Amino acid sequence: MAASMRVVDPSAWIEWLTDSALGKRLGKQFPDKPQCIVPTIVQLELSKWLMREVGEEQADQVVAYTLKCAVVPMDTAIALLAANLHREHKLATADAIVYATALHQKADLLTCDAHFQGLPDVVLLSKTA
Repeated sequence: MAASMRVVDPSAWIEWLTDSALGKRLGKQFPDKPQCIVPTIVQLELSKWLMREVGEEQADQVVAYTLKCAVVPMDTAIALLAANLHREHKLATADAIVYATALHQKADLLTCDAHFQGLPDVVLLSKTA
């Protein structure tokens, strides 16, 4: 059986990259590059955060890492699904796009953002656990 595909939310990437206690737990859940789907909006969110927190060189290294994964740009189908998810679940636009990409790709979503709690195909590792 093929390994299942997984989208990693920016919140989970950041915990993993900062090697926090939660990040160490997330590391066990992190997909290998061939199973890791990276929506382009995740590249945007990670790049913004990394440039602000650690600088251009590390931002470039992380973006280079994501390029070895399955990068999925937003298309019309994902945009329309994200609009429905935004309306239905009151998700922020970026979160709706990330979640829509996971659903569209028949992947699950690894996150530590509580606003995804209870949604189908979400693996939530809570920051408070």
